[in-house]
Amino acid sequence: MKKPGVRVLRIQNPHECRIVERLNRFVVKIEIKGQTFRAHINNTGRPSEFIIRGRKAFCYPSKNLIKTDVKLFAVGERGLGALIDTQLQMKAFENALSARLIPWLKECRLIKRNAKLGTSLIDYLLECGNQKVFLEVKSAVLRENQQALYPDCPSERGQKHIKEISAYVRKGGKAFILFMAALPQVKAFKPNREADPLLSDLLAEAARVGVQVKAIGLYYGPRDSGIYLYNPDLEIKLEEN
Repeated sequence: MKKPGVRVLRIQNPHECRIVERLNRFVVKIEIKGQTFRAHINNTGRPSEFIIRGRKAFCYPSKNLIKTDVKLFAVGERGLGALIDTQLQMKAFENALSARLIPWLKECRLIKRNAKLGTSLIDYLLECGNQKVFLEVKSAVLRENQQALYPDCPSERGQKHIKEISAYVRKGGKAFILFMAALPQVKAFKPNREADPLLSDLLAEAARVGVQVKAIGLYYGPRDSGIYLYNPDLEIKLEEN
């Protein structure tokens, strides 16, 4: 399958596996060549559409794991892979940012991770020209046709972040909320009103007060173990109240 986009990260020593079952929030039982292992999953959402018995997935060994054998980072999706590992999503974004592959951030550089804003820690503080800019990242790995959705369950943390960022922008600051549509063949992002109607309303209000709501498209390419940026500026579909 043709893989459009730019490779921004490569996974070392990945293994193809099959999902057996999800044991708890962070552990999935997998099978590799007839042997079963415990795989760590760091996506704190509920990616139930991916964690399905028998589904092809991808993992890699990690020395940092204690109670599990490998990390499960992607799940087979449309001949490629949905990147469900949020740490790899962030690393891919940082590489794309430093390589100036995201047009709307070409004048920006990373100056701090986990930056304090109000009572929250926001993922990034950037410097864009001479202005400090906050950027919060959210993982969108729920699909509705060719749209990526967030969240997959009610998110009080997500609501809080949007409120903090909106308050900052109302006072004259600048900020982005970025959704990682880590799915192949996605053309747009929209908030998942069915899962969290309040968050959907807060996001629409944030855009109205000047928060820049953005989304980028990523996927995992099993053939060369690469994570690809295939769209640096997906269409955003926000609902109006």
